[in-house]
Amino acid sequence: MGFFDTLETRSADAREAAHVAALNGLGVKLGSLSELASLPVLRKSDLSAKQKAKPPFGGMHVGDVAHVFQSPGPIYEPGGVSHDWWRFGRFLNACGIGAHDVVQNCFGYHLTPAGMMFENGARAVGARVLPAGTGQTELQVRAARDVGATAYAGTPDYLNVILEKADAMGEALSFTKAAVSGGALFPSLRQSYADRGISCLQCYATADLGHIAFESDAMEGMIVDEGVIVEIVTPGTGTPVAEGQVGEIVVTSLNPDYPLIRFGTGDMSAVMAGASPCGRTNMRIKGWMGRADQTTKIKGMFVRPEQVADLVAKHPEIARARVVAARDGEMDVMRVLIEAEGGDADTYAASVAEVLKLKGAVEVVPVGSLPNDGLVIEDQRSYD
Repeated sequence: MGFFDTLETRSADAREAAHVAALNGLGVKLGSLSELASLPVLRKSDLSAKQKAKPPFGGMHVGDVAHVFQSPGPIYEPGGVSHDWWRFGRFLNACGIGAHDVVQNCFGYHLTPAGMMFENGARAVGARVLPAGTGQTELQVRAARDVGATAYAGTPDYLNVILEKADAMGEALSFTKAAVSGGALFPSLRQSYADRGISCLQCYATADLGHIAFESDAMEGMIVDEGVIVEIVTPGTGTPVAEGQVGEIVVTSLNPDYPLIRFGTGDMSAVMAGASPCGRTNMRIKGWMGRADQTTKIKGMFVRPEQVADLVAKHPEIARARVVAARDGEMDVMRVLIEAEGGDADTYAASVAEVLKLKGAVEVVPVGSLPNDGLVIEDQRSYD
């Protein structure tokens, strides 16, 4: 499949120079992308507070946009209709969708932006769109048959609902491609589509940021979109982790109509080494690996990732720390595992009580021994 544009194959130096220039154009004066880590992380709770104080967009810069969307919260997002405003054309092109296709868009068009995101992307690659939304599955099948839909856009599992209904109705549909998001694409489901002759790829996106990363036909991780900057940071902080370590996805959107600088998604992932075999040169991430907001109540007190980060910062020799919540009979117990070369457990225990406001057993473990899963708070209690 061809590339969407030449941005997908540019060098790392050219990409960084362009991103720094774009940030400077947005009023974020940086000499290099490494300086981005010095800026604070904007959280959805911050966005919500701003919008409540000054609806709909909290006084933030918003250009000349065509739509206002509302996501649960409520959170308001602007939307544009100019060429590839949400940047989904890049993903649909990677799926092989183009001017010869009819896309049955089964994302919702009501209040939330997903439907318009994929609509805008389909227009960017010249495809015709059936704005189907969800529900009324029998009508979905008839419409797919009558308009000759060749590509599906929607959640991973809803295509299967349509296909099974078509089987029951004795209808043969023409789907050969699927662009999915908004849920887990399990390997067995992807294979079931492949068995029907449907190539299914997924992307990662949010209502606030638009398109962030996407699969190509190489299916080795997700390639970061050219219109955003992605960092992986330790949960509860803005500090980037080492390459390959799991952490929170923080995204800077370079959309001049609605720039978001260091927006914390709350999702977890990790950077993959090297470039995709498909020839696209941008950074890759491993896809969704859980949620970063690991706030947990232990002994009636909330323990937050930010507190664990403060504990680590208090002792320079600590590499990482993990709080483990468990049960002993009918009582909560807390252990704190600390990666350090030596160190005094009693001293760390005093800091734990001071910073976390709870006492817990401290165990000093070798550096590198904690799992690379991004967890700083692990809840082992059973709620069954």
